[in-house]
Amino acid sequence: MSDPNALIPPPLTPAGDVDAALAATGFAVVGPQDVATLVGMPLAALDAWLPYWDRLPPDAYLLDGGKYRQRRHGAFVVDGDEVTAAPPRPHWQPVDYNALHGGIERHFEQIEAGLAGDPAWRRLLVALAARASALRGAQRWFVEAHPFRIDTANGIGRPTPEGAHRDGVDLVGVTLVARHGIKGGETRVFQAAASAGLRFTLSDPWTTVLLDDARVIHETTPIQPLKTGEPGWRDTLVLTFRADGFQGPK
Repeated sequence: MSDPNALIPPPLTPAGDVDAALAATGFAVVGPQDVATLVGMPLAALDAWLPYWDRLPPDAYLLDGGKYRQRRHGAFVVDGDEVTAAPPRPHWQPVDYNALHGGIERHFEQIEAGLAGDPAWRRLLVALAARASALRGAQRWFVEAHPFRIDTANGIGRPTPEGAHRDGVDLVGVTLVARHGIKGGETRVFQAAASAGLRFTLSDPWTTVLLDDARVIHETTPIQPLKTGEPGWRDTLVLTFRADGFQGPK
């Protein structure tokens, strides 16, 4: 009998093939060592970020009534190798892209200065902005950064309570930071213009899914505790890259 909690491994793309995969299929999954190659720093430099996820404040805007999400927010502009922190701003999405939380300005606490100023952080933003430029052409990129923790303290946590969606940007990066004591959390990627899709589970820290937001829709299924009464959580970093400025109410 098959194990219902068995994880489906993701189809990994080598660092040198990421741009071609994004152009061909609209997505690529990059394994930890290849993320380190793109960033140009060892994985230990990213592991040093883990304590920042232990200090994420609760998300006060969950309209499904849940208490399972903690997060922070930051905005940056990447121009070639230059990364500039933008002034604090609310996170906003149109209702067309987020039916649950769209149309409202959500003010989250800022990413801690120690993380935002870390050399590896800036190298990650530059590396992924280069993927966006390979996809859309070289330009300045307006980046919103979202460190998330989804927990199972109340039995179930929803990484994407809005369901399968696009984000209204050019490139989305979803990086698994940690996965502890949970089942579920399956990533699903669908072609926006067709019924073709793919499902897999991110399990190795720093594995990163890159998505051409114009061409694919994505979601992550709910998580539950692996053992009743024991804590569980799923930590991620979501980075969105947009060419025409930050999203905001017109």
